[in-house]
Amino acid sequence: MSQETGDSEKGERKTLPIERGYPIKRVNEIVDKENQAKRYYRPLYTMHKWWARRLGSVFRTICLYTLADNPDSITVNEPGSDNRKLAEFSERDVDLSKIVEDVNLEDPSSLWALYNKDTTIDDKKILDPFMGGGTSLIEASRFGASIVGNDLNPVAWFVVKKELEAADTSISELESAYERVKSRVKDEITRHYKTDCPNCDEKADVMYHLWVDGVQCVSCDEVVSLFKDYRVAKGRYEHKGTYNVLCPSCEHINRVDDWKDECTCESCQAEFVPAEGNVGSGDYSCPACGQQYGVMDAGQEQGGYSSHLYAIEYYCPHCDENGEERSVYKGYKSATSEDREKYREAVEQWEESTELREFVPSQEIPLGIKTDSSAFDGSIGGGFNVLRQGFEDWTDMFNDRQLLLLSKLLKEINEIENKNIREYLLLAFSDSLMFNNRFTIYNLQGHKIEGIFKENSFNPQREYVENNVWGTEYGRGTFEKSWKKVLAGIEWAQNPVERYIEDDGSTAKTAPFNTPAGGEHEIYCSDARDLEFENEFDAVITDPPYYHNVIYSELSNFFYVWLRLVLEQDYDQFKPDTTPRKESIVANPAENKTEATFEDELRESFETVQKALKDDGALVFTYHHSDSESWGELLGALCDVGFEVTATYPITADTNRATSKLTEGESVDFDIIIVARTAVERKSISWNSLRRNIYRTAQKTRQRLEENRELSRGDIGVIEMGRCFHEYSKHHGKVERAGETMTAKEVVDEIYGVIQHGSDIGEIDVFLDLLETPDASYDDLNKLSRGTNATPERMEDMHLYRMDDGFTLGTWDDEKRIAYIQSRVDSDEELTDLDKAQFLRYRWEHGKSVSEYLGKWEITDDLRELCEGLADATGDDTYRNILESRLSDY
Repeated sequence: MSQETGDSEKGERKTLPIERGYPIKRVNEIVDKENQAKRYYRPLYTMHKWWARRLGSVFRTICLYTLADNPDSITVNEPGSDNRKLAEFSERDVDLSKIVEDVNLEDPSSLWALYNKDTTIDDKKILDPFMGGGTSLIEASRFGASIVGNDLNPVAWFVVKKELEAADTSISELESAYERVKSRVKDEITRHYKTDCPNCDEKADVMYHLWVDGVQCVSCDEVVSLFKDYRVAKGRYEHKGTYNVLCPSCEHINRVDDWKDECTCESCQAEFVPAEGNVGSGDYSCPACGQQYGVMDAGQEQGGYSSHLYAIEYYCPHCDENGEERSVYKGYKSATSEDREKYREAVEQWEESTELREFVPSQEIPLGIKTDSSAFDGSIGGGFNVLRQGFEDWTDMFNDRQLLLLSKLLKEINEIENKNIREYLLLAFSDSLMFNNRFTIYNLQGHKIEGIFKENSFNPQREYVENNVWGTEYGRGTFEKSWKKVLAGIEWAQNPVERYIEDDGSTAKTAPFNTPAGGEHEIYCSDARDLEFENEFDAVITDPPYYHNVIYSELSNFFYVWLRLVLEQDYDQFKPDTTPRKESIVANPAENKTEATFEDELRESFETVQKALKDDGALVFTYHHSDSESWGELLGALCDVGFEVTATYPITADTNRATSKLTEGESVDFDIIIVARTAVERKSISWNSLRRNIYRTAQKTRQRLEENRELSRGDIGVIEMGRCFHEYSKHHGKVERAGETMTAKEVVDEIYGVIQHGSDIGEIDVFLDLLETPDASYDDLNKLSRGTNATPERMEDMHLYRMDDGFTLGTWDDEKRIAYIQSRVDSDEELTDLDKAQFLRYRWEHGKSVSEYLGKWEITDDLRELCEGLADATGDDTYRNILESRLSDY
C-alpha cells in the first residue's frame, strides 16, 4: 500500500497519522489565540522565562497525531464530571479505528475530535533530547506517555523539573511558605516604594521609578541627562490621544497633544520640543554649551554613568477606595527630593549590609558574543557591547536598592525548609529578575515595563525602569505577580484544561482533565550527544537548536548566577560559575563554532536519536531556517544517519510570507514540522528519474490539496516540499547525475524549483520512464501519463511506441521510429531533443558521420541533459559520447 494508507502491507511498518495528514487550519486557529494569551491557555509554561518556547497547542497536536496509531490502546474520557464515562465517545457511538484511520492529506480532521478530550494512549515512551522549556514533554505526558527529557542548560533543566513536579506539589504548603516569606519581608521591601500622592494627603504606592543615565559634559562639566526624547508615556483613560512629557528644565510632567511640536511648560514656562532629546546617533549634545561627544566614549572615560530619578508611576489605594477616577488614583508624577532621599537611604543600607552579599552573584560577566561582539571575528547579527559600556559584574545590571531588596527576599526564600516548596518560590524570584534590573524599558504606548529579554540580547538602557520588587495592585513582573503565575501553573498542572475553537469561531474551554501534566518522567542535564539509550522510544518529539537563533548559554547566565546561590548546595549542575557554553550546539563565533560546526554537531545528535528510537519509531520535530542551503544541510544530516523524511507541515498562523517565498523563488523562513522514520533500503537512481518522480509527487500533492482543502499556497508548498524530500530520502547518497553523486543540497535546490515552477512532465519524460520500466506495457504508459502533460495519443503520433506487433517502444533501433525522424530531417521540420539524440545514436551505430548535424544543431543544456537521461535509462553510454564527437570530427 502507499504511504497515504493507515495500514501497511505485511512486513511494512505502520504509517502514523501524522505522516498521512496534519490539521494545519485547525491548529492555526488556536495558535493565533494562544500566542496572544499564553498564561490563560497553558499557565504552566509561563512560570518562568525560556526562549523560543513552542506553543502547547502545536505540540499537543503533534503528540496526538504521532502517538494515536493503535485504536486498541486509546482511552477517551469526557473532561469533567466523574471522568469515568466515555460520553459521546462510547464504543457504540464512535469507532476509534475509523477516527485514526480516516486521517489523510485532504482531510486530516477525524483525529482532531480527540484534541479537547481527556485522551490517554497506552504504552508509549517519548524522548526529547533538546527539551528547552519542556513543552513536548508536558504535552506527551498529558496523553499518559512515559517521558524522558534532556537539556544541556541547567536553567532549562531546573525550569522543566519544576513543571514536571507541579502536579504532585501541595498547594496548601506552597501558600503557607509564601505567607511566611511575605510576613518577614514584604513590609521591609514595600516601604521603599512609597511616595506622596499628588491628589490626597496619603502615601501612594510606587509602581515604577523612572531613571535616566547621565554623563558629565567633557567641555563644561554640565551633567547631561541622556534622554533620546522627553516622552514619559502616552495619555490614557480620558486623556487618550495626548502625551505626558517631561520638561527638561524643571522636570515637571506636562500633558501635550503632539510630542513633536514645541510646547511651553505649565510650571516654569520654558519652551521646548519633547521630541528633541540630548542623545542621537551615539552622541550627546550638551544643553549648556552645545558640545557633542560620544556617549560610550564619555562613559568609558568617566568610569561609568551617573543615574537620575526623574519620574514615578504611582497607584494610590486610598484614592481608589474613595471612588476616584482611574486617572486620579493611577498616574505619573515628578520625582521629589524625598523620593531621591529614599534611594540614598537604601544605598547606605546596602553598603552596610555585608551579610547580604552572599545572596547576590559575585561572578564577572563572561566575555561572549552577546556581551561584546566586537571581540570576535564573525557575527550573529546586531551589536552587543555590555562589557564595553561598563557592566563588568552581574550585580552591575542592578541598582543598589534592587540588590538590597532582592538579596533580602532571596535570603528568606533560602530559609524555607521544604526543598520542593523552596524551589517554587525560587522559580518565582528568578522569573521576576527579568523586570527588576537596569536593562528594562518603559513601554510608552502600553504603559508597562518591558523586561530585559524583550529581545534575545543584553541591551543596556540609558533610560530604565526600577520596578516595585514585591509589587502592588498594578504593575508587571513583580515578585508577587510572578508568584501568582507559578501558583496558576501548578494548579493547571494538577487539573489541566484545554481551550479550543468552536465551529462558529468562538473559543471554548473544557472542564478539568483527570490526567495531570507530568506523569511518569525522568530528565537529564547533559549533552544530547552523550545520551546512551538504544531501541527504547516510540517517538522522539523535540525542537532542536537553530543555528545562532538564540545563544541560550550566554543569555541564561542572567538567571543561572542567581539560581546558583540556592541550588548549588543540592545539584552538581549548579556548581560551575556559568552555564556550559562550549558544548552547546549552536553557531557561536565566541567559541569558534561556525554554521558548519553546528551542522556537524546536529548530525551527531541525530545519530544519538536514531539509536534511541525503536525500529518503527518516529522522529518528529519543529524547525526554522530561511535558505535552501540550510534545508539541504538538515535533509543531508537526517539522511546520513539513517532517516528518511516522510512528511512536513507548516506551523504558523501567517503563511503570507511563506506563500511568496515558495512561489517566487525565495527562501522558506517559517516554522515547519518534520516527520522522519528509519530509512528503508535505499536504491540507486538517476537524477532524471528522480526528477520526474519529484515532479509527479509535487503535482499530485498540489492537486489533492487544492481540490479538497482551503489551504494557502504557502501551506501547500511546504507539504509538497516534504513529499519531495521523502522521494529523495529513499535514494540518499545514490542519486547519480553525469556520473557524479548529487548532494542533498543540490537536490533541495532542484526541489525548490519544482515547487516554484510547477510540474512540466511531457511525452519525452514519460518515454524515459517507460525505458526504465521492465517489460513496459500499454498499461504502464497509461499510468505514467496520468497527471502529466503527455497523452498516449500524442506519443503514438510521435512514434514513441507502436501496437502493430504488441507494445513496442520507439527506440533508436526501431525502424519505424527512425523512419519517422528521417522524414522530419529531410523535410526540415522542427525536431525534438529526443529526435536529435536518437537520430545521432542511429548514425553513430551505423558508422555514419554525426558532425554535419552537430554543426547545424544548437547543442543546448537540455539536449545534453536528455542524453544523460537516455544513458541512465538504458545503460547505453554512447549517448554521453555522441555530443562530444563534434570536436574530434573537426
